[in-house]
Amino acid sequence: MNVQATFAATIVDEWARCGVRHAVVSPGSRSTPLVVALDEHPEIEVHVRLDERAAAFFALGLGLATGMPAVVVTTSGTAAAEPHPAVVEADLARVPLIVCTADRPPELQGVGAPQTIDQSSALYGKAPRLYADPGVASSESESSWRPFAGRVFAAALHHPQGRGPVHVNLPFREPLVGTAGPLPPPRSSGGPWLQVARRSPAAPTSSATFGARRGVFVAGAGCGDLSTVYALAASLGWPVLADPRAGGRIPSQVLVAATDSILASERFVAAHKPDAVVRLGAPPASRRLASWVASSSAPVVVVDDHWPWSDPEGVASEVVGTLPAVTAPAEREPPDTDWLAHWAAAESAAQQAIDEVLADDAGLSEPALARSLYRSLNSTATMFVGSSMPVRDLEWFAKPSFDPPRVLANRGANGIDGVTSTALGVATGSPAGSVTALVGDLSFLHDLSALVWQRDCAPPAATMVVVDNAGGGIFSFLPQAGALPPARFEKLFGTPQSVDIVAVVRAFGFGVSRLESVADVEKLVGSAPQGLRVAVAHTNRAANAALHGEINANVVRRVEEALELG
Repeated sequence: MNVQATFAATIVDEWARCGVRHAVVSPGSRSTPLVVALDEHPEIEVHVRLDERAAAFFALGLGLATGMPAVVVTTSGTAAAEPHPAVVEADLARVPLIVCTADRPPELQGVGAPQTIDQSSALYGKAPRLYADPGVASSESESSWRPFAGRVFAAALHHPQGRGPVHVNLPFREPLVGTAGPLPPPRSSGGPWLQVARRSPAAPTSSATFGARRGVFVAGAGCGDLSTVYALAASLGWPVLADPRAGGRIPSQVLVAATDSILASERFVAAHKPDAVVRLGAPPASRRLASWVASSSAPVVVVDDHWPWSDPEGVASEVVGTLPAVTAPAEREPPDTDWLAHWAAAESAAQQAIDEVLADDAGLSEPALARSLYRSLNSTATMFVGSSMPVRDLEWFAKPSFDPPRVLANRGANGIDGVTSTALGVATGSPAGSVTALVGDLSFLHDLSALVWQRDCAPPAATMVVVDNAGGGIFSFLPQAGALPPARFEKLFGTPQSVDIVAVVRAFGFGVSRLESVADVEKLVGSAPQGLRVAVAHTNRAANAALHGEINANVVRRVEEALELG
C-alpha cells in the first residue's frame, strides 16, 4: 500500500461524497498522486487543460454554472502561482473553488530544489477562505483525512464570508506513483463526514426605510428571487432597477431596465430624488446609477447576509439579511403613485428611444449586438458576458424579456482575464442548455490558451461572439480619450491589434463566421452549435462611442417629452 496514494484517494472520495463532480488538472509530475486519484474516481469528471491559469478559470466557470466547487490541481513551482487571478475572482465574486497545489516535501524547501517556491498561505494573499497544508501523508494521521477533506469543502461552500476559494497545499514525496490501499471508512450513513447546515436567514427585520414613499430597489447579481423583489416593490410602489445578471428581468410594472440612459436626463434626476434605496446583490456596472444613489443622501439598505457586503461608494446606512426576512412597517403612508408611474413611463419611453436609434443603424453596432443576443436567447440558455463594454452594453440596452436567459459574468474583480476559459467552464457545467458568450477582442486574445485542447478531448458546445473593434473600446468613454493626443491615446489605451481573429480561430481548428447584421445574430442563435464555434462582429470604437451618445440623447428627449419635463 502506498500511503500518499491512499491519502489522495481518501480526500477525493470524501469530496465526491460532499458533491464535487468536476476536477480540472494541468500536466505536472509532483501532483501525480492527486491527479490519479481524481481520474480513478467514478463520480468525478476530469478535465485536462494545458495552462494552469486557464484551468483555474475553467474551474471557476464550473462553479459559476453549478454552484458547487470544482477542484483545480497544479504541480509545484510557478505553476502554483498561475491560478492567482482566478482565485481573486472567486473571492470577490463568491464562487466556490478548491485549488490544490502540489508541493515539494519539507526537506526540499529552501535548498534550491527545482520547481520549488514558497507556496505557503501568502501565495494567494487574503483571497482564500481557508489555507490548509496537512503535511506529507503518514499512516498515523489517516483518521484525520476525511475530516480534513470535509473542512476544505465546507469552507468553499459555507464560509461566513460566503462561498469562495480554498487553497490546499499538498506536499508529496517520491515515489509519486503508487497503488492506494483500503481507504479509511466513511460515515456509517455513507454520506459526507461533515454536514454543514446552510446559514439560516436573518431574523425578520422591520426598517423605517421601508416606510419611505419614494424608494427604489437596485437589483444585481446574487439578489435572490427577483419575483419576490417585484412583489414587495409593487406593494411599496417602488421601481426595481435591475441588472440582467439579477435574473428574471421579465417585463413588469415595477421593472426599469434602461436606468443608465434615463439617468442621463438632468431634468429627470432633479425631479426624482429617492427617499430610500434598497440594494440587493452585486452593484450594477452603471456609474450614473451609483452617482445618483450617492448624491441623493437617501438612506441605503444593503441586503446581504455575508461579510463583507458590497458598498464601494460608502453609502450604506443599514445592512440586513435576505430580503424574504425583511418586512415593511405595518403602519406607513400610502405609496406615492406618481413616483412609480413616472419611472414606468420613463422606462417605456427609453425602450422606444433605443429601438428608434438602433433601427436606423445600418450595420451591427455593439449596443444592437447585445440587445439582439439577449432578445434571441431564452430561459434554457446561459449568456456569459465579458467585462469592459459587453457587460455594460447588456446592462444598458438589453430589453426585458418574458423568457430571459441566465446571465453570468466575472464581475468580482471586473477583469478581462480568463473570460474564454470561464465561459467554456460554464458551458461544461451547463449541459441542459446552450451557452453563448459575448466578449471583446482584447479579452479573447488575452485568453487564447483556452482554445488549446487535447486531440481526444473536445470542448463543450458553446458559441463565442467576439466584438472586434481593434482595441480597448471602453477607454473611448473615459477622460483619457479627450485628454491625450490621439496617437498617444491609441498607443497607451486604444492598443489596436493587428491580429486577424478569424484566422487565429481557424488555426486552432474551430468554426468561425462573421456577423454583419441583427439577422445574422438571430440566425446564429437559432442554430445549435456542434462543439465550440466563434462569430466575429467588426465595429468601430469612435463610431461606437458616438452611437452611445446618440442613444442617450434620444432617450433623454423621449423621457422628458413623456413626463413633460421641459
